Amino acid sequence: MRRIRPIRQYLTITPVHTAAGDATIFAMPRPIRVLDVVLLLTIFLATLWAQTFSDLKPSPQQVDWQDLEMGAIIHFGTNTFLDREWGDGKADPKVFNPAQFDPDQWMRALQSAGIKYVVFVAKHHDGFCLWPTGQTDYSVKSSPWENGNGNVVKRVEEAARKYGLKFGVYLSPWDRHEPRYSNSAEYDKYYAAELDELAQGYGDLEEFWLDGAGSGGHVYNFPHIIEELRTYQPNALVFADVGLFEYGDIRWVGNEDGTIPYENWNVIDRHGNLRWRPVEADTPLRKGHWFWHPNDESSLKSVPELVSTYEQTVGRGGQLMLGIAPDRRGLLPDADVQRLKEFGSAIRERYGNNLTARHAPTAPELELALDGNPDTFWSAPAGSHHAVIEVDLGRPITFDRVLTMEWLNAGQHVEKYAIEVYKDGKWVEVAKGQAIGHKRLDHFAPVTASRVRLNILSSTAEAHIREFQVFDSKSAQ
Repeated sequence: MRRIRPIRQYLTITPVHTAAGDATIFAMPRPIRVLDVVLLLTIFLATLWAQTFSDLKPSPQQVDWQDLEMGAIIHFGTNTFLDREWGDGKADPKVFNPAQFDPDQWMRALQSAGIKYVVFVAKHHDGFCLWPTGQTDYSVKSSPWENGNGNVVKRVEEAARKYGLKFGVYLSPWDRHEPRYSNSAEYDKYYAAELDELAQGYGDLEEFWLDGAGSGGHVYNFPHIIEELRTYQPNALVFADVGLFEYGDIRWVGNEDGTIPYENWNVIDRHGNLRWRPVEADTPLRKGHWFWHPNDESSLKSVPELVSTYEQTVGRGGQLMLGIAPDRRGLLPDADVQRLKEFGSAIRERYGNNLTARHAPTAPELELALDGNPDTFWSAPAGSHHAVIEVDLGRPITFDRVLTMEWLNAGQHVEKYAIEVYKDGKWVEVAKGQAIGHKRLDHFAPVTASRVRLNILSSTAEAHIREFQVFDSKSAQ
């Protein structure tokens, strides 16, 4: 029997980048048979095909992260005590002295809003470290708080886990205090050492924020930063600007308004490379302010504003990252606590009474999309590019919004859909879109009908739908 030689005996393999994505060039050192050519072309085309938008799939970590839906980023430090947003690195550590520091109170408030994870700003641009780092004295160990023996990061991490919230950190690359910052190589060592401390001392990190703000011409060694993080936190997801495309797992939405102003696909293209990069949209609870400021009650966003933000982030397949800010006491202001509670209640009321849950689908197999359980999903027939989920409500019911979730483990497939109701003997479109993704919330003028359907007009492969739910906003009032 003729032995088939390993493919490496026929060619040299060199990775390159093409407009279609990552590809491979095969250099053939000697003549080969037709069968070999066919084999090589098959491998080549398969490599290109794997880089299409619809075939890319998320990692298990990204799937779990997207299900969290809402997070909070917490800003607290010397800026809190100096009425500043951007510190200059000259603040005396002695100004940091919260007399009633209570991160448990923060977590209870966040939990009431439905927030599932926190990212704590361990060091902002001013360079002041909120843990007793061994790399500099410019930290809590030089403050009077707990006689210099305290560790804010550890206390926040412990409180988050106590209340069932995932925990992550923000470590600003820009440092306006550290003298080594002017020397890129030396500062990169300093930053990596700080990162090592955070990556090794605070349990599993859900998310690591890699902020590119400021920098003053400093060129960071991002590959090394990510290598350091991955050594100790292989499952942590890196948030980064699209400009840091190669190093991130999550992408910034492009604004600080908490809105996704576009049809949202999780796969994006950067210089011909395709990656699964879900969106995180950040915005502060108080308008324009990430840190707490005195006499600033008018900046607190209203419940309708927060609900609208939720619907334009989570409701467009992204993640909402809400900025909160403890005050000089080390507590969230009472008004903030109350507003977070009101926000959570409003979302639960608005999307708590699913009108499809009490009514049968028009076909039994559709039940998995209507059962209120996002861990189950309905699949369209294999290979189909069009499908329908129809629900008979039993009687005319008035509603004005629909929630749809796509099962993304196999990739994002739906590229055109419509929400339709049956009226006067025909199907009438009330909403439409070009992407569903993790979750899509469609709003429309109130309509009364006894039949409603999700009409998947086009999908790159068979659609997988986790949930199709119908709501009436008046029932939440």
